[in-house]
Amino acid sequence: MAMLEIKDLEVYYGMIQAIKGVSFEVNKGEVIALIGANGAGKTTILHTITGLLAPKKGTVTFEGKNITKVPGHKIVSMGMAHVPEGRRVFANLTVLQNLKLGAYTRKDKKEIDETLEMIYKHFPRLEERKNQLAGTLSGGEQQMLAMGRALMSHPQIILMDEPSMGLSPIFVNEIFDIIKEVSKSGTTVLLVEQNAKKALSIADRAYVLETGNIVMEGRADTLLNDDSVKKAYLGE
Repeated sequence: MAMLEIKDLEVYYGMIQAIKGVSFEVNKGEVIALIGANGAGKTTILHTITGLLAPKKGTVTFEGKNITKVPGHKIVSMGMAHVPEGRRVFANLTVLQNLKLGAYTRKDKKEIDETLEMIYKHFPRLEERKNQLAGTLSGGEQQMLAMGRALMSHPQIILMDEPSMGLSPIFVNEIFDIIKEVSKSGTTVLLVEQNAKKALSIADRAYVLETGNIVMEGRADTLLNDDSVKKAYLGE
């Protein structure tokens, strides 16, 4: 059984259909990339999975439970975390306060402290800047903070929306190295990313989305070498 299963999903904004009967699955331990042009519906799918949007049709099943109508805050406590596009850190709070907010669904202080230590191992820069206001961090550091905050909920699966957007090439490489580390430590990853080449280079499998439809799927290394994917998404 897949950890996350999306079946026949249809999502509308008013009269406009954004997602047109999409189905895909994510298995435990995988890194899955969802790639496609701007406006293809990638973010809409993530928002629907995490309860921020309600689908008109279709189901979202997580660990065997239908979560299609479950509100977002309850989905977090079930073991799913979402790193939104644009980072959305709390600018007027410190790095440490932002991280602790990520653990709001958890009660065991000792376990929270252990997770915090693990976050600092993944992101040493966050420990160096733990008393700094989040709004004073660079874009790359804010992205690290958004990822660290999501990991503080100790999720089974983490959904990341455009983690490399607006970052310098050095930070992009660093962020993707961290995603690989997060995956190796046992967290399943669903990654939405405009940088298709980078996403496919670390993913196990991928789905290609065009105007609300999945038009291709397969092993990431196969798609990386597919001529039509190269032409449309890899700039080759």
